[in-house]
Amino acid sequence: MALLSKSCVYGIRAAILMAIKGEKEFISIKDIAEELNLSAHFLTKILQLLTQEGLLISHRGPKGGVKFSRPAKNIKLIEIVAAIDGMELFEECALGLHGCGTATPCPLHEKWAEHKIVLRTLFETENLEKLADNVQDAGLRLRTLSQLDIIEFNNTKMQK
Repeated sequence: MALLSKSCVYGIRAAILMAIKGEKEFISIKDIAEELNLSAHFLTKILQLLTQEGLLISHRGPKGGVKFSRPAKNIKLIEIVAAIDGMELFEECALGLHGCGTATPCPLHEKWAEHKIVLRTLFETENLEKLADNVQDAGLRLRTLSQLDIIEFNNTKMQK
């Protein structure tokens, strides 16, 4: 079970990349998509959601692209999740059972309720600037693996 949709994960990666670049200028969606190894068309749709929620400003034209509407340190992870996936992760039953609640709990209700609080707190406290710093400090890759990367990884694994 994935907690976040692929769209949401890609939106978070794009936002972290933008925070790493730290540019005050507009960043081309095509450039972001190339760095993350994503479809520019797909990424455009994701970033439109962030623009509609006021997290990004977009501009068309030769020097166009997207940029944050406010400093990265003032954008919380939960805002991106809410814009792309909604708040259902923090509100719904883990098993998707209709009617699950305190009166009629599902088998996971009590434990999931505890985890939802922890997750929500984490997402409410993490900001893009901190995430970007952590990604850089750890030397992590934001780039999505291509089919060639996966084949290369599998070949390397098989040789060991």
